[in-house]
Amino acid sequence: MEILDKYEINRRLEDLEGWEYKDDAIHTSFQFENFKEAFSVMVRIAFEAEAQQHHPDWSNVYNELQISLSTHDAGGVTEKDFKLARAIENIVDSGE
Repeated sequence: MEILDKYEINRRLEDLEGWEYKDDAIHTSFQFENFKEAFSVMVRIAFEAEAQQHHPDWSNVYNELQISLSTHDAGGVTEKDFKLARAIENIVDSGE
């Protein structure tokens, strides 16, 4: 899979609200009403990530979920990361 350059990454990020590029990955965070809602969304994202065979680096503290996406085998951000980011956005948008 081909690594995207900074220009292409930043161009694609224009379509993803709240995402940013730094440290060779794209990052975002979400806040939910409580832990149960945050964890519920994480489960839905986990099923999608498994279906895509592309898994996020993430952390959760109470109602906040932080996500970083990078294609580790390629050594940077690829189309796989944007595909999963769009799926994550759809999951979060459908749950709020």
